[in-house]
Amino acid sequence: MRKIRLTIEYDGTRYSGWQSQKKMPASQSMPGIRTVQEEIADRLNRLVKSGGVSVVCAGRTDAGVHALGQVAAFSVNAGFGHTPQAVKKALNAMLPEDIRIVEADDCPPDFHPRHDAVKKTYFYLMALTHDPPVFMRRYSWEIPWRLDVEAMRDAAHLIAGKKDFSAFRAAGCGSKTPVKNIFSIEIARMAEIGFLTASLRGDFLRISLTADAFLRHMCRNIVGTLLLVGRGRITPGDVQGIIDSGDRRLAGPSAPAKGLFLERVYY
Repeated sequence: MRKIRLTIEYDGTRYSGWQSQKKMPASQSMPGIRTVQEEIADRLNRLVKSGGVSVVCAGRTDAGVHALGQVAAFSVNAGFGHTPQAVKKALNAMLPEDIRIVEADDCPPDFHPRHDAVKKTYFYLMALTHDPPVFMRRYSWEIPWRLDVEAMRDAAHLIAGKKDFSAFRAAGCGSKTPVKNIFSIEIARMAEIGFLTASLRGDFLRISLTADAFLRHMCRNIVGTLLLVGRGRITPGDVQGIIDSGDRRLAGPSAPAKGLFLERVYY
């Protein structure tokens, strides 16, 4: 067998996440929805012409979440004659405009995008205004309140590290353990964001999280909790108590999916 690795970027706005629902029980699946995995697998099966090609990814992003560097892989028969660059070109010609293959290369047959990953980086964008640039409305959470960013950084310092993140774990999470290692949480305030050949001016907050792995909705739940700190609803010290409790009900709300991006997967 031959295995090909893909690096993918996508705008998740129109998709119900990465994960295909074709194999889900009828009681859990939703007819007519679209997922990124299904879109790519459909085009791959047209290309391979043998059917049954499955695509495995590094991180199963949720509905509405975007990716700049998702990693996936698929296996084909050794006789498959297309080069990785030919696969990339063919897929990009067939895929919807909001999904793009950035890179394609041959990889070892035992490579697994998720199991072999050593860390992942996500970032979350907030627009600290009730009237953000129109091009940011699709990709950021509009926050019309004044935030104490230094307090948020103090709380982020308490969250980082290897610990039980049950308090930030959504229902239905399939991870075998709630213990993860967050290597860093960086909070940057920006007066502009580059867009095409211009700059979008405003007041933006970029929260970047790097960890060995993430629980379901973990990034969004951490962001929602940091927002409570920024608004003065809870203190950085309260965050330590939330972590120790392991109680999701005590943490902040889940931030909207539209502001979250899977930036990079490391191997």
